[in-house]
Amino acid sequence: MPTVTASIDIQKIRSLFPVLEQEVNGKPLIYFDNAASSQTVKPVVDALTHFYEKDHANIHRGIHTLAERSTKAYEETRERVSEFINAGEADEIIFTKGTTESINLVAQSWGSKFLSKGDEIVISQLEHHSNIVPWQLAAERSGAVIKVIPINEKGEILLDQYKSLLSSKTKLVAVNYISNSLGTINPVKEIIEAAQNVGAITLIDAAQAAPHIQIDVQELNCDFLALSSHKMYGPTGVGILYGRRDLLEAMPPYQGGGEMIKDVSFNGTTYNDIPYKFEAGTPNIGDVIAFKYAMDFIDELGHENIQAYEHELLEYANTRLESIPGFRAIGTADYKASVISFLIDNVHQYDLGQLLDVRGVAVRTGHHCTQPLMDHLGIDGTVRASFAVYNTKEEIDVFCDALQSIVKKFS
Repeated sequence: MPTVTASIDIQKIRSLFPVLEQEVNGKPLIYFDNAASSQTVKPVVDALTHFYEKDHANIHRGIHTLAERSTKAYEETRERVSEFINAGEADEIIFTKGTTESINLVAQSWGSKFLSKGDEIVISQLEHHSNIVPWQLAAERSGAVIKVIPINEKGEILLDQYKSLLSSKTKLVAVNYISNSLGTINPVKEIIEAAQNVGAITLIDAAQAAPHIQIDVQELNCDFLALSSHKMYGPTGVGILYGRRDLLEAMPPYQGGGEMIKDVSFNGTTYNDIPYKFEAGTPNIGDVIAFKYAMDFIDELGHENIQAYEHELLEYANTRLESIPGFRAIGTADYKASVISFLIDNVHQYDLGQLLDVRGVAVRTGHHCTQPLMDHLGIDGTVRASFAVYNTKEEIDVFCDALQSIVKKFS
């Protein structure tokens, strides 16, 4: 892992997240539910306030000053996303509600045109429901077949078995960059290369990756990539789909309405150019504009610094947790993001979650929208602690001490 530089000033970072200053149940809030949704950095909140107080107007169609200001700021975010993931051009960035809608867009639009009976869709055992169900629906519509990449006991994709699944029938491979349940960082570049060798299209779910590691879609050479703002210290209700221009231009519209058209008559309609062909109706203007400031925050810190610091937190937490009686880690991949899923013998996951909340510690319990993975592991869920760049070792100490106290009561 890279070395943390002096640019990581934790107290300065924490000051940009006022939500962390509150108490929950009479205890200082410790927020370890970042894989579900990170907290929102203050410049994002300020940008939202500014938009609704100063610039609120619909975009693209107005010629008055407020409309022009809103349109300019909205399109600046598109350019910013393009830079953030190193897309070839800003027009390859489609704004959506989030990763889920982005995947559904591809499954319905690309899938309706390019999937046929007998074609094969490959996904992994590690996928979130949002990268499973859209493909099941696409398979039902087209007659395609879904194949699943198996994992080992550590929660790592078995690459040899993955490659054995591929054939001339494989039309699409859709995998996550980082598992939301286990934190496994997948070898997506190798997965993409193998898919391309058989002529398959690739989609990468980067929802968990975007706040932690540098994404370069040109270096990865993926065909589609999806991510969500709210995992990246930004607002909810905003995400993007990156797609190669030639693919986006070949795909039919996802929804009909305003903005996605050039000309409409009762005899027929001609559609707008990308990206607008896929952005029907009035979008989530203020949140898209504010999203830019979340990416600025991440880039100012630097992905290498963020990843190194979060890895320190992960290693520290693992060391502390291993000493707790009955602790069992679920997902022990060699290459992981700052996510720890675990169980403790004789204490139900929901009890652990509630008792930690009493102590001001927010964690996630349940199947984490990965029921097929949990079924494969023979469990109904886990406790998940996920760390962000504003978390500290002192918070981990409180968390681990709280777990020790809870375990003693159940022993």
